[in-house]
Amino acid sequence: MTIYICGDSTAATYAPERAPITGWGQVIGEMMPGVTFSNHSIGGRSTKSFLSEGRLVAVEKALQPGDIVLIQFGHNDGSDLVWRHTDANTSFLNNLSIFVDTARQHGAIPVLLTHTPCSWWREGELPGHPGQHAPATRRLAAARNVPLIDVLQEGEAALRAMGEEASSALYMNVAPGLYPAYPNGSKDNTHTQRAGAELFARIVADGLQKLGLI
Repeated sequence: MTIYICGDSTAATYAPERAPITGWGQVIGEMMPGVTFSNHSIGGRSTKSFLSEGRLVAVEKALQPGDIVLIQFGHNDGSDLVWRHTDANTSFLNNLSIFVDTARQHGAIPVLLTHTPCSWWREGELPGHPGQHAPATRRLAAARNVPLIDVLQEGEAALRAMGEEASSALYMNVAPGLYPAYPNGSKDNTHTQRAGAELFARIVADGLQKLGLI
């Protein structure tokens, strides 16, 4: 069995010279020894651009019965850029259905994931993510009887428990001069360092076990 990951930069695998940025798909294999992962996630992609670039085709060609396809999008589907924008209630759902149908046609198991949370705190509070793509993902999972791992909901709960300072340190908030790839530092509350990637990878790994898929 192979677990394929289809997603964006938050799940992507990064070269060592890009440190400390780390996607959860880069580390989940360490938490699940004996399980083979194939991470096809790449930065900047939405369901629309991932499909239009033929990236699902590469996954489809390799699928075998019993494989698992993790499908996680939403961050870039809300973009204003035409080449990746999708409407949460129409084109996004249609695109997700293509991923689901592709997996099922080859005897694989699709699993929908809501997108990772951002560390967007306001006056000491972490409000729920304002986008509509995560709720749409939940609705499709229910309508199509697709297993769901609600990374956004569980991740936001974990961040709130940690508090603003500790949770912000999980993300790409780094001081200048610490890393060659970021000589001027970075203020980024969407992409994670390794600790943040490990948090979301653990949510996914635990979710797979709770679903009885591993």
